[in-house]
Amino acid sequence: MRFPASLYISLTKCFVKNAVSGRKRFPLVLMLEPTHRCNLACAGCDRIRLHDDMQSADLSLEQCIASVKESDAPVITVTGGEPMLYKDLVPLISELLRMKKQVYFCTNGLLTESFIEEFTPNPSLTINFHLDGLEASHDSIVNRSGTFRKTVETIKLAKQRGFRVSTNTSVYKNSDIKELESLFELLAGLNIDGTLIAPAFSYESVGNDIFLDKKEIHKKFTEMAAFFKKFPFMNSPLYVDLLKGEKQMQCTPWGNPTRNPLGWKSPCYLITDKYYSSFDEMMEKTAWERYGSGNDPRCENCLVHSGYEASVMRTAFANPKDLLRLLLWNFSSR
Repeated sequence: MRFPASLYISLTKCFVKNAVSGRKRFPLVLMLEPTHRCNLACAGCDRIRLHDDMQSADLSLEQCIASVKESDAPVITVTGGEPMLYKDLVPLISELLRMKKQVYFCTNGLLTESFIEEFTPNPSLTINFHLDGLEASHDSIVNRSGTFRKTVETIKLAKQRGFRVSTNTSVYKNSDIKELESLFELLAGLNIDGTLIAPAFSYESVGNDIFLDKKEIHKKFTEMAAFFKKFPFMNSPLYVDLLKGEKQMQCTPWGNPTRNPLGWKSPCYLITDKYYSSFDEMMEKTAWERYGSGNDPRCENCLVHSGYEASVMRTAFANPKDLLRLLLWNFSSR
């Protein structure tokens, strides 16, 4: 299976509970950023540009747990910043697992060895490593030599220790398809549990011309169509259809809300217009109809999974044919 059965059980309970209550907008994944501090300065990331000069204090452990309870999302992605720089990472993840949450811990891999050696593997915990290409390309994107080799070594250690391991790859204008295929072959050889791929979001604060527009996204992912049958991708087939331009859907920004040291980020993980002090306030006061393709020019070329995989799940639970397709896909190894 691509995902543990407990993940589908958690998501199903979430949909049923909200359907019964009549709630139309609810989160599936909480993007929890306990810190904005990072030990890298990646070319396509806005976090270090927005927060490097004036760092906000990290969230306390109590604030993190309170935020998880506020959102009531079944899946928690612990991201940042680099979570390994957060002093309460181990107690945070331990508490999330005790709360029966599905946890994805996102890391660049440079400091993760200590976590792997200290923590006990759990089927509801996945360590997700970021890799945007082979050694030369990845080290150039993250602006630090040796990062690729260290990350691969840490992935090997995590698998040896029995952890669920996934990877995440952002695709840029100059990403070479053959190189990406070689990367995914390498990762499959390491027996990782799955990988995510998505076009990088074109942040306004990142001035370089490195991002794909929508037509370029469709073209590049159509050329990579065979990858999704060859490698253990975690991207759903409905989302892949969207990337190839074969399916249309609107994003679901409230499906993956973000809580970070500045508050509840509105409207989404990728765009910041305002911060709110509570989850309910963010949900009630965000003018959701103003965002998405066709509504906000910043959204026009965005096909990032953080906005659309929630849309896929909503589509699937409303359409038995799509739901069956997802179930069959999850039970396949490729």
